[in-house]
Amino acid sequence: MSTPYLDTIRSPEDLKRLPPEALPGVAEEIRERIVHVVSANGGHLAPSLGTVELTLALHYVLDTPRDILIWDVGHQSYGHKILTGRNGRFETLRQEGGLSGFPRRAESEYDAFGTAHASTAISAALGFACSRDLKKETHKVVAVVGDGALTGGLAFEGLNQAGVVGTDLLVVLNDNSMSISPNVGAIARYLTKITSAPVYRRLEIDVWELLGKVPAGGKARALVRRIKEGLKNLVVPNILFEEFGFKYYGPIDGHDLGTLVEVLKQLKEVKGPVLLHTLTRKGKGYRFAEEDARKYHGVSSFDKLTGTSAKKPSAPTYTEVYGQTLSELAAGDPEIVAITAAMPDGTGLAKFATSYPERFHDVGIAEQHGTCFAAGLAAAGSKPFATIYSTFLQRAYDQIVHDVAVQNLPVRFALDRAGLVGEDGATHHGLFDIAYLRCLPGFVLMAPKDENEFRHMLATMAAYSGGPIAVRYPRGSGLGVPLDRELRLFRIGEAELLEQGTDLVLVAYGTMVAQAQAAAKLLAERGVSAAVINARFAKPLDDRLITEWARRTGRVATLEEAALPGGFGDAVLELLSRIPGPTVRALRFGVPDRFFDHGARDSLLKGAGLDSRSIARDIERWLKEEPRPKPEPLAPVGSNA
Repeated sequence: MSTPYLDTIRSPEDLKRLPPEALPGVAEEIRERIVHVVSANGGHLAPSLGTVELTLALHYVLDTPRDILIWDVGHQSYGHKILTGRNGRFETLRQEGGLSGFPRRAESEYDAFGTAHASTAISAALGFACSRDLKKETHKVVAVVGDGALTGGLAFEGLNQAGVVGTDLLVVLNDNSMSISPNVGAIARYLTKITSAPVYRRLEIDVWELLGKVPAGGKARALVRRIKEGLKNLVVPNILFEEFGFKYYGPIDGHDLGTLVEVLKQLKEVKGPVLLHTLTRKGKGYRFAEEDARKYHGVSSFDKLTGTSAKKPSAPTYTEVYGQTLSELAAGDPEIVAITAAMPDGTGLAKFATSYPERFHDVGIAEQHGTCFAAGLAAAGSKPFATIYSTFLQRAYDQIVHDVAVQNLPVRFALDRAGLVGEDGATHHGLFDIAYLRCLPGFVLMAPKDENEFRHMLATMAAYSGGPIAVRYPRGSGLGVPLDRELRLFRIGEAELLEQGTDLVLVAYGTMVAQAQAAAKLLAERGVSAAVINARFAKPLDDRLITEWARRTGRVATLEEAALPGGFGDAVLELLSRIPGPTVRALRFGVPDRFFDHGARDSLLKGAGLDSRSIARDIERWLKEEPRPKPEPLAPVGSNA
């Protein structure tokens, strides 16, 4: 791939040396580079393709990294990485030890603020701007926000304070909805050229000063303000931003480099909070992504010539099983309602939305609202399934506590992407849900050992009305087990004995059941006999089964794909502490108390010591080092599956 322009760009300073007429050529090379790397590594393709010209214009006009540039979410930032000294390493994008798929402070001085969850950029940028003012500095602060991020309340909280503070801050609204009418757009572009020009700004200031000096100046100002707002309401669809205290400019074509550069240069001189509205097209420059921006928003590796996926999974994903099963349940239960936070495809609910549109709600990037909305539905007698990635549900914790748990409402939480999610990294690993939900009174927590058990857990959730209940499940394909046609209900808190043993018992939760069984086989080859329990529930635990096998073997190892502090292993330790008689030795396996970077899931599991070989090795070492307490003689116990 020939990239003569990019080969000369090591930093934005090199970009500034190019004449404006060279920028379209740079844009073309950036797009080719993004498609080439993402087709091999996977990643967020369509969003970054849509912001290439905007990225170029910002770095061409701003003095980064002195000027602060913050990308909301970070899905849009691949071009930014290429232009800021990371082009030579771009092939390592989302690979273990390589570049992150999101802006990351530890990675580059050009990444002023790490962003991976939406709607944070305005608040963070205002923090930078206020700190700048305290230090009497003069650099610019810019936040680039997607229109989807404005569905999150945090973005409006930031806008609200920024308008009150009144400091210099530029918010660029990257609007790729493609729904603004051409007529309105044409008029708005005309107004933008006028209102962003120096002549207009000087005239506006002169008029206001003149009006303030005449006797009726106050009334005149109020009249002019009403006239101005009335005219803008006729031709500009975003008077809302001016009500927040922002000067609004746009919308302009976000792919017109000449206009972008000209307007950004003018807006650098405008004081106070400013919002520039740009219209872009997700996936621009790559035909397949332009035709289906939703499909190519986040992708695994694919053939860039045909656009087809390079990987054919042998088993359905947990997400697919979820969507299929919930649709089956909804067919027989009109009270089931599905909720997602801007992820109808990512959570497998696209089919449900088509089949039951009146019972499907996409609340946007608003997990707080979605959770409180679910609480209202539950209080009114419906059966809401709040379907939210584990990492994103963290944003709704106050609602989980006060609106759901305190009222003991039967909201069904489906926590997709629980555990180590791979290439998206630390901000997206779903590692804390067990700890942050287990401490709440009344919650029931489940995790399936495979996709078939998952289906039965969903049926159990639909039938359960005793309070809030949650199921966590991983990203990616299931184990390929057969799926039962008939769904059955689990008894709340009942575990399953999978293997009997004499030397210790492995109590595993969710995805770790398969690893525990594999580790038990490895241990058997070394003369160690391990029982295996599929816990199914982290709360309530199966006290009877776990206690019996703990007393029988004298040794317990817990396994979970989640953070250790406050997690499933701690729940078992709390149970063991209540066992009278001889002490039971315990060992916990889980994700260590640190943030894990991006990488292939199998590699991350190994790094956390959660692969079967690491588990067997550590258990064998533990058995040699730990004196075995005297086990209690018990009658043989069979499976209670």
